[in-house]
Amino acid sequence: MRAIRIHVEQPLAIGCEFSLPAQAAEHVARVLRMTAGAPLTVFNGDGHDYDAVILAVGKREVSLRVEQCRRIDNESPLRLTLAQGVARGEKMDLIVQKATELGVSRIVPLLTERSEVKLDAGRAEKRLAHWRAVAASACEQSGRARLPEITAATPLQAWLDSLGGDDALRLALLPEGTQQARALNFSDAGGLLVVGPEGGLGERDVAALVDAGFAGLRLGPRILRTETAGLAALAALQALHGDI
Repeated sequence: MRAIRIHVEQPLAIGCEFSLPAQAAEHVARVLRMTAGAPLTVFNGDGHDYDAVILAVGKREVSLRVEQCRRIDNESPLRLTLAQGVARGEKMDLIVQKATELGVSRIVPLLTERSEVKLDAGRAEKRLAHWRAVAASACEQSGRARLPEITAATPLQAWLDSLGGDDALRLALLPEGTQQARALNFSDAGGLLVVGPEGGLGERDVAALVDAGFAGLRLGPRILRTETAGLAALAALQALHGDI
């Protein structure tokens, strides 16, 4: 039986007692039908799993006590940032979920020349909270004890202007790219991978990326959808240079 892991946003330590957030409590009590005395693992993103025991289950509350702490060392040695052109609806959820499972360190939602998704300030904040919840759920399932950082949706040029001068390898997934995944060399700084939205990257986008030192990465002879392209690239890079 798969171990039940729950993400919580609070400090954790052996011996501490606390109540689960409302949504997690409802899942444990009503969906999983767990009772007092049952074991449960919680994590807060600090790189540890905390083995806990359920103290009580009420209608709206589940209380726990932490019994043990275990360091989890399953982060990929290849630090990758996925800078993804924001895709519509469930496509973006899928990208965030699977990128998290594939071990990405950071996700930057990008607003590009051909972006079809328009986000005002209020909607952008809600989408960011939603994407972070999707990533937390993916960590629960995949066993990761560190959550990938997810930034607010950012215009491509603003993100490029914010980049420092580190040694991260800069790549953009382009059908006309000449770089091949197996021939790349990564430093300890890892890499930045840019993927366009449904309509692909526009000419101004590509020009800005080239000016910022990004090389075109080509996966093969077929053009992939945005929800496939980044995930295929991440899987290939992790298989060739990471821990898959």
